[in-house]
Amino acid sequence: MTRNGGQLLVESLIALGATKSFGVPGESYLAVLDALHDTQGKLDYVLCRNEGGASFMAAAYGKLTGRPGICMVTRGPGATNASIGVHTAMQDSVPMILLVGQVGTDMKGREAFQEVDYRAVFGTMAKWAVEIDQVDRIPEILSRAWTVAQSGRPGPVVIALPEDMLTSSTEAAPLAGPVEIAEAGPSAAAMTRLHAILTEAKRPLILYGGCNWRGEGTAPMQRFAEASDIPVVSVFRYQDQFDNTSRVFCGEAGVGMTPAVKQLIRDADVILAVNNRFGENSTDGYTLLDVPQPKQRLIHVHASDIEIGKVYRPELGIQAGPNAFAAALGGLPPVEGNWATWRAEARAAYEAGFDLPDLPSPVDMGKVCAHLRQVLPDDVILTNGAGNFAVWSGKFFRYGPAARLLAPQSGAMGYGLPAAIAAKITCPDRTVVCFAGDGDFQMNCTELATAMQTGAQPIILVLNNGIYGTIRAHQERHYPARVSGTTMENPDFVALAKAYRFHAERVETTADFAAAFDRALASKTGALLDLNISPEALTPRQSLSEMRAAALASAKAGA
Repeated sequence: MTRNGGQLLVESLIALGATKSFGVPGESYLAVLDALHDTQGKLDYVLCRNEGGASFMAAAYGKLTGRPGICMVTRGPGATNASIGVHTAMQDSVPMILLVGQVGTDMKGREAFQEVDYRAVFGTMAKWAVEIDQVDRIPEILSRAWTVAQSGRPGPVVIALPEDMLTSSTEAAPLAGPVEIAEAGPSAAAMTRLHAILTEAKRPLILYGGCNWRGEGTAPMQRFAEASDIPVVSVFRYQDQFDNTSRVFCGEAGVGMTPAVKQLIRDADVILAVNNRFGENSTDGYTLLDVPQPKQRLIHVHASDIEIGKVYRPELGIQAGPNAFAAALGGLPPVEGNWATWRAEARAAYEAGFDLPDLPSPVDMGKVCAHLRQVLPDDVILTNGAGNFAVWSGKFFRYGPAARLLAPQSGAMGYGLPAAIAAKITCPDRTVVCFAGDGDFQMNCTELATAMQTGAQPIILVLNNGIYGTIRAHQERHYPARVSGTTMENPDFVALAKAYRFHAERVETTADFAAAFDRALASKTGALLDLNISPEALTPRQSLSEMRAAALASAKAGA
């Protein structure tokens, strides 16, 4: 059977198991769009309003499902707009495939209209960047991309598609079915050695991360940790992958890490690191463990050999997938030691972190989160972008086994709303709540149209304080009372959301929130709640004025 390259690509995607794609149309991949005309219900094309939003949706889809999120964009500006999602997917270690239109092969190298060298642009940003130059090789390249995106440390793959490769005819057959990648397990000898090291510990700690948990996930690891009374800490923005209600869960190692978690990592004499890549945020700028030889005895477990020993030299490195490793760990006998008090103190510090003073704001987010913890369903999906506001979804929820958090390790503003839309498309029956700062929200608020068109309308909480909060905090600490470029004049968010057929309300006080949120939950068309937040309530435990006063006093003392 003869078909063009666009049809071959789409049929192969369906064979691999792709069911959703996110994109903005472009003339450079018209043949793909034409092939998608006949795939509704098999491979749906979600029409987005900006390539950055589309790539965030694909990255969030990959994080939520463990399958590659598919993003389709046009050449040049489309690809560069989409690069933010590629970077986010890489730092999050989530599977994603970006399909980019490209100039025809007969025009390459002439700086043709919107021409970009995608291998050069994405070479250090993605796991693999490739350009197809023979139409017959579309199935081969796509199959490899699907495997690369999911194997080892998952990540994004970029495939450039010259226009003539999509319009040319071929007799090559599409792929016949999905790729099944069996997860590597740890050897018996490695598990014996691991158990011996833990048995010799005085203060052991489990530090875990990554999104590619499936099946039982971390449950076997939880059973081992509870039987052994070993404290467990997540890396930045992966606390949802472990039951936070367990007595051994002791917090998150990430931005805004609590002093108790920092001390827990410093004081540990054995650290079992599972599926984490030892990023800057989980190590407090690489200060909690010495580079390259930590004082702590380190056992590092990862599916990718490249990650083991990349920053820190482990005493024992185990190349194994997280699920296979957790299952093996759950089969070991528990270890015994005199660290029960140490673990209990760490858990108590985690629990104490939920206790907050009254905040200097008309809407008190501490009390809002306390209410949400009571009323949100167990399988809620929370999303956020980047900013000081993200502390609320990151530090003030206890994620149970069914709850999920979609948040970018890359610190990308604008991620939360597209992620929430992708989550609602993927799991339409689940409650999805997006936390967004007013600046963060405006990065991708046009994607409200995508939510409206697809009927995938989440609940959005806009924490509206009129400032870029994170940058203002840095200004006040380093250049106190010299505000520059961080004050915003915002639109009427309620009117904006209503224009996109969302239910929308302005919430002026904390007392108004509960009833407003009930109405948001009841809305069939999603909801946006514009929360009246004071700039003073910049962090949960230090006001803007207190921050400025401390910086001025420090500067005066040092003068």
